[in-house]
Amino acid sequence: MNVATLLGKLVSRDVRVSAEGEQLRLSAPPGALTPELREALRARKAEILQFLREAEALAAVPPAIVPLQPRGARAPVFGVGGHNGDVYAFRDLVRRLGEEQPFFGLWPPGLDGRSEPLERIEDLGAYFAAQVRAFRPGGPCIVAGYCGGGAGAYELARQLERSGVEVRLLALFGCPHPTVYRFNLPRLPYWGKRVAMHSRVLARLPSFEDRRKYLAERIRGRLEQLRNERGIKHRYEQVTLAAVRRYTPGEFSGRVCLFIPNLQWLGAHGAAGRWRSAAPRTELYYGPDSVDPDRMLAEPDAAVFAGLFRRCLA
Repeated sequence: MNVATLLGKLVSRDVRVSAEGEQLRLSAPPGALTPELREALRARKAEILQFLREAEALAAVPPAIVPLQPRGARAPVFGVGGHNGDVYAFRDLVRRLGEEQPFFGLWPPGLDGRSEPLERIEDLGAYFAAQVRAFRPGGPCIVAGYCGGGAGAYELARQLERSGVEVRLLALFGCPHPTVYRFNLPRLPYWGKRVAMHSRVLARLPSFEDRRKYLAERIRGRLEQLRNERGIKHRYEQVTLAAVRRYTPGEFSGRVCLFIPNLQWLGAHGAAGRWRSAAPRTELYYGPDSVDPDRMLAEPDAAVFAGLFRRCLA
């Protein structure tokens, strides 16, 4: 039984547990604490105290901060999700980076059903910057962006730098330059490229079962997208993409590491190199040809980009 399960069992018996210094304080109705529960509390006192302290710390976290991996003494990473705002796209990468690298996602307005999505990247950057400063005044920190979230991450890094926060690095994972989003490709060539890309991925998979799972996952994703087309997520995506199209990156003097799936992707998204026009300290890192561009931060490719990220830091 882990600590969370133990505490949940205590709550179900109306037992309240709190930390006071190095002591556990209990409030329980008569007969609620069985001998087994008393022994579990004695044996796991240190774990329970640590759990309660971490829970108290997380309760004070600003609303945009999502602790994907809060432990470790290194400069924390603050990650902006793709155009759908999903910070859990970083999950496999975070796992590969290990427990020494703190990593926090940034949850945007407009996905909770109570607020509206922000219509300017500058406003989104200001919102995230205020949350990061409240959580970690002065820094240092690392900013990361994924796919369509690159514009928001870039603007966040600029605003943090201007306010005096030390941004050690801006890491952009598969982030086309905003100008890429301003051109609507004809649908037939677009889908032709998609089919060709999926065909290459399927050809590299070792077994029929792997191919079946790949296709099933893609179909589930497409069906979910169709279900959400009139929902909150769809509105957020449309507003955010419109904001990215209008955004022109300003000058950024800090270090930028542009992580791209592979060199073939760079050919299809040639404007990705335009980040350097406003951020001259841009470096390029890329994975092998086998990387699936749509899943570059998911397993098994997460290991590749975790290694490139560590090399960039070193």
